[in-house]
Amino acid sequence: MGPSTQKMTPFFLFSGQAEEAMNFYTSIFDDSEINHISHHADGKVLQASFTLKGQQFMCIDNTNGDHHAFTPALSIFVTCDTDDEIEHVFAKLSQDGFVMMPLASYPFSEKFAWVADRFGVSWQLNLAKQ
Repeated sequence: MGPSTQKMTPFFLFSGQAEEAMNFYTSIFDDSEINHISHHADGKVLQASFTLKGQQFMCIDNTNGDHHAFTPALSIFVTCDTDDEIEHVFAKLSQDGFVMMPLASYPFSEKFAWVADRFGVSWQLNLAKQ
């Protein structure tokens, strides 16, 4: 599903780390790129869009001084295609982050993990059934 047909787009509000987060995420996932970025005069992200595994996302930096934390109540669920992919993604996202459920076998999945990355964004990683 390309960006022109996608009707709902997850939107992140970062506290000054939007560009760093986009660069981090696009370095982890295949079929990923920063599509567009515009900045405020101070260098903060005014508006940006990026794609991870073919899914489009948007983000901005909050410039009003308020900090709104991300929470595990909403997470990005990622279906990984191979064992190597889930291992790689888990290692990168959990670095300087927090592991809520370690990468392991569970009754509902052969291989699954739930992590919050260093920005506080929550990710559920699942290995596709082989």
